[in-house]
Amino acid sequence: MKKLVKSDFYDNGKFNKQKAFEAYYDMMRRFNYPIYPLLKTDQFWTSDFAQNDFLNVGMAGIFWINNTEAGYFGHEIYLLPGQMIVEHGHNKVAEGPAKMESWQVRHGMIYTFGGGEPTANLPVKLPESQLKANGITARNCKVLKLGEIGTLNRLTAKHFMMGGPEGAIVTEYGTPHYGPALEFTNKTVVF
Repeated sequence: MKKLVKSDFYDNGKFNKQKAFEAYYDMMRRFNYPIYPLLKTDQFWTSDFAQNDFLNVGMAGIFWINNTEAGYFGHEIYLLPGQMIVEHGHNKVAEGPAKMESWQVRHGMIYTFGGGEPTANLPVKLPESQLKANGITARNCKVLKLGEIGTLNRLTAKHFMMGGPEGAIVTEYGTPHYGPALEFTNKTVVF
């Protein structure tokens, strides 16, 4: 696996999404994960959440389905090694109820963080950019390995996950996603 550095993803300080996609495609090939044609369209997205720290804070994803009428959602999450999805929660909004979700590790492993008793001696280093921005409140950590499933412990709970040493591909099952329902702990985050 090629050692990635911050400059691999920024051109004159601007996040280069195409370079990020290439890193995810490389990870997919390493995991022998099929790169479906849909993953070469604008339905496959990536973000550094406007944190200028993509190697530590970022993700890629695709919503396979978000059926608000029937009430179900399927999403694939792609995380490079050590990469964190910024902490967030899902609130009830006029469009619908707060989202409930579960995650199944398909490749690699992840660290999930949520509410509950803070974990002593965390098994992973949290990104400095999020600690400095007071962007982390969830400190209960669980490790999910290949094939294992974790679930949000309650509606609206703040949570996040981080990719393991080789990265991760995670399938998320949930109730529908409503954009306005998404609330980030770090108020400088842009999605």
